[in-house]
Formats: sequence, C-alpha cells, structure tokens
Amino acid sequence: MTPHDYLNIGAAIWLLVCWAGYARFARKRARTDHCLASVLHVYRKSWMIEMLNRQNRIADTALIAGLERNVSFLASTSILIIAGFVTIMASIDKVYITITALPFVNETMSPYQLQLKIVLLLIIYVYAFFTLTWAMRQYGFGSILLGAAPAHDANISEAERQRYATSIAKIIDQAGHSYNYGLRAYYFSLAVLPWFFNTWLFIAAVAMVVGVLYRREFHSTTLRALVQELNTTDTDKEQL
Repeated sequence: MTPHDYLNIGAAIWLLVCWAGYARFARKRARTDHCLASVLHVYRKSWMIEMLNRQNRIADTALIAGLERNVSFLASTSILIIAGFVTIMASIDKVYITITALPFVNETMSPYQLQLKIVLLLIIYVYAFFTLTWAMRQYGFGSILLGAAPAHDANISEAERQRYATSIAKIIDQAGHSYNYGLRAYYFSLAVLPWFFNTWLFIAAVAMVVGVLYRREFHSTTLRALVQELNTTDTDKEQL
C-alpha cells in the first residue's frame, strides 16, 4: 500500500470518528446544557398538555402531518440518491473517465478508490433512509396516540393527563431525534464530496461540518430565541 492509500484509510476513519463522536458528545451535552433537542423536548411536552385541553385538535393533527411530510421528502430523496449511486457502480469505468476529466480532481485517484468512495456515500444514504423512515413511523405512532387522546372534558385526573401528554411528547421527541440523525447523514455526505478532489480538503470539510452542527445545535440564534421564550413563559407562570 502507498502512503496515499494510508491517508485515505485514515480519512475514512476520521469521518466515522467525528460522526460517532459528535453524536455521543451531543447526547451527553444535552443532559446538562441547553440545545435544540433539549429545549424542543420541553416545547413538545407543553404542546401535548395544551392539546389535551383543547376541544378542536385539527391544528395539532395538521402540525404532525406537516412534520411527517418533511421527513418523507428526505426519505424519498434518499431512495433516489441510492438508485443513482447503484447506477454509477454499474458503470464505474465510464464515471471514472468523466470525473478525472474535471478540473482540480485528484489525479492519483484510481478507479478502485473512486468505487470505495461511492460505496461510502451509498452506505451513508442507506443509513439516512432507514433513520428517516423510522422517524416517519414514529410520527405515525404519535398521530395514533393523538387520535386516541382523551377528550378535554373527560373525567380523568390531572396526573393521568400529564402522563398521557408525556407519552405522546416522548414519541414525537424520538421521531425528532431520528429526523435529526438523518439530517446529520446528509451533512456528512456533503463533506465526502471534496474527497474526490483532495483528501486533506475532505478532512477539513468533515471538521467544518462538525463545527456547523455544534454551532447550530448549541449556540445558534434560534436556540437563544427558544430559550429566551421558555424563560419568559416560566417567569409569567411564576408571577401567576
């Protein structure tokens, strides 16, 4: 094996370490600090509590259906991308000639290395498809629980209402996590594209994706707005 082969292997390991490492870091950090996932969990629980107190729940059903459509779009896109990569694998020699004719493409890349990179992209999108379709099913479970929710004037205790609201919120929350994992797969797949031009550029792109994900999930303006509104609501409740 040449030094370039070892560099490519190290780059692939770097992708997996960054992807898995960030996922683990985000889960652990969410337990102690505000992030999009932890704050949205609070909002989802509040949403379900308010839903149980409403007589007309058409808006709630429409909201879940809208969330499910967003996931369905990415899942359908993943299938199309997978089909495209399978087609490329069937004619890898022609694709290699076409890609190497592009400017700035890595001239040391062999057809075998190109095939491995496409296989890596294929695996990423297969993972995204399974994750996104699981999110779709979870949103479907949430819709069923919403449909089976007790009426706003049902003769049940407040503890039972809270327990049911928590159960629905947890299902929708898990669907949101699965959707988030699918989105991360799309982000990291885009980081693989520079690998066709330069291995070091690919390594830098993976690090950049991790930075973008971290900033958006833990330090974005959207998160600050959500936390601010959450704190304002809690203050209003304390004053009441």
